[in-house]
Amino acid sequence: MKHETTTETADIVVIGAGLSGIGAAKYLMDDFPDKKLLLLEGRDAIGGTWDLFRYPGIRSDDSVHTYGYEFKPWLHEEAIAGGDLIRGYMEETVAEFGLDRILRLRHRVTAADWSSEEAQWTLRVTVTDEDGTETHKTVRAGFVFSGTGYYRYDEGFEPHFAGREDFRGDILHPQHWPRDYDHSGKHVVIVGSGATAVTMLPAMLTGEGAAAHVTMLQRTPSYVASMPRVDTIAQLLLKVFGTRLGYRLTRIKNIWRDHLIVTVLVRFPTFGRKLLRSMTAKELPAGFDVDTHFAPPYSPWDQRLCATPDGDFFEAIREGNADVVTDEIERFTAEGILLKSGRTLEADVIVTATGLVMQMLGGIRPTVDGTPVDVAGTPLYHGALISGVPNWAMMLGFTKATWTLRIRNVTRLVAEVIREMDRKGYDTAVPVAPEGMPTQSLFDLSAGYMQRAEAELPRQGAGKPWRMHTTFVKDNRLFKGRLIHRDLQFSKRAAEAPRLVSVEAAS
Repeated sequence: MKHETTTETADIVVIGAGLSGIGAAKYLMDDFPDKKLLLLEGRDAIGGTWDLFRYPGIRSDDSVHTYGYEFKPWLHEEAIAGGDLIRGYMEETVAEFGLDRILRLRHRVTAADWSSEEAQWTLRVTVTDEDGTETHKTVRAGFVFSGTGYYRYDEGFEPHFAGREDFRGDILHPQHWPRDYDHSGKHVVIVGSGATAVTMLPAMLTGEGAAAHVTMLQRTPSYVASMPRVDTIAQLLLKVFGTRLGYRLTRIKNIWRDHLIVTVLVRFPTFGRKLLRSMTAKELPAGFDVDTHFAPPYSPWDQRLCATPDGDFFEAIREGNADVVTDEIERFTAEGILLKSGRTLEADVIVTATGLVMQMLGGIRPTVDGTPVDVAGTPLYHGALISGVPNWAMMLGFTKATWTLRIRNVTRLVAEVIREMDRKGYDTAVPVAPEGMPTQSLFDLSAGYMQRAEAELPRQGAGKPWRMHTTFVKDNRLFKGRLIHRDLQFSKRAAEAPRLVSVEAAS
């Protein structure tokens, strides 16, 4: 059942109440206490990824001391934390900083239209009541911040497997894991070798509802590295220096530790391969074929390393309840999976941990004065503002560092742009990439989900302000000093002053 449209106005609208959206809303509320902000979330709960994914063992791949917010210390003992702990942390953040006052759950933005005449975005929103009733709503905003992530929430990537319909057991995708699914006593095959598979394998063998056996079936190996579940240095820093300073020192430690590791592995790939192989071999049973199952054909950090807290992934293999098979799938059968080698893996459950479907702006297709915006191939100003699109920012994080470390810098850029407009009496700011500017890929990973989406992704330029680095330390340097550049053009609404004004003219 649908009802007529209602209207709400705001100075700034943040779309998405996941980690990025909540962090952005908090910063922008601090930056503009006198402006009206709205935080719109299409689902019926906050949390984004951490509310959507409920597969066994769902956890962070990075230390939450760094993955969390700089303004709210992570105080739980576990540095590599489960999804329930991260959801609780986000709920505390919303309540502690009053974000619940601006939060609108079940508000799904379906369209966004910019009018130069009004200097305003009109967001088309579908509001779903608890009983399923849909109401159409219009939200008008002067500035939009998209914290919608980088993949589709309604669809995971599942390649075609011949014979899929013949399999007599359950086929599950981690992105759509059934609540309270019982896998106890079952033989499970997880198709995939990324972080999700590495997480699920030991988790499905833990506790009273443990599976009988879990096999990770991979076409190509990944680098898997053990890291401590509890950061003892962080615990010491918090104890000695107190919550605020100890947390700040922990974040600095983690940022530079991670940057050093990535730099060494990328700069010296042969050394990195040998080091990671040596570390892996020590974790596995004697005689294990390390080079078949844990020696990827690519260099370290061409794809993200998979973390296993306290080596739980390797422990499951040592105990004999799990194994890794490196082969290709011929077809699914009634009993399991027939491999191209001729071997059959019998299974009661097949988990297709085959990746994500990337999507920009949460699937929203903005228009500017009636012209559709195609972000594919469009360069981003500081990896955040879309060339040719007024008063809109998008949050993209790092591939070789903790994703969320970028939130503060992106919101600082937004705040500078809005303050510049407020000071000079302008109401429109649009980045315009120089004509003929060479561009390059935005991300530098060879992961399948990124390669599949390459043609649909925005791009970056070769230099500031159109450059984005994939590690925090390097990218942070690009945000030093004034962020307003001549490639940002300011103007008043078309009815008053149609002439675009460069930043030099506006100064």
